[in-house]
Amino acid sequence: MTGRVGWRKSSYSDESGTNCVEVAGPVVRDSKNPGPVLAFPAAEWRSFLAAVKSRPNG
Repeated sequence: MTGRVGWRKSSYSDESGTNCVEVAGPVVRDSKNPGPVLAFPAAEWRSFLAAVKSRPNG
């Protein structure tokens, strides 16, 4: 799964780009340990994004 996905790193990553999460739709992984992933149903992912965006620092 991880080889076929177009991963994006957070714009809040440090300069080395290793202290962040990477996202590919509803799939998330740690940039330091790219093996395991968390996959979410699309509806749950949309709810998560809406909650994050509604926060003052979102």
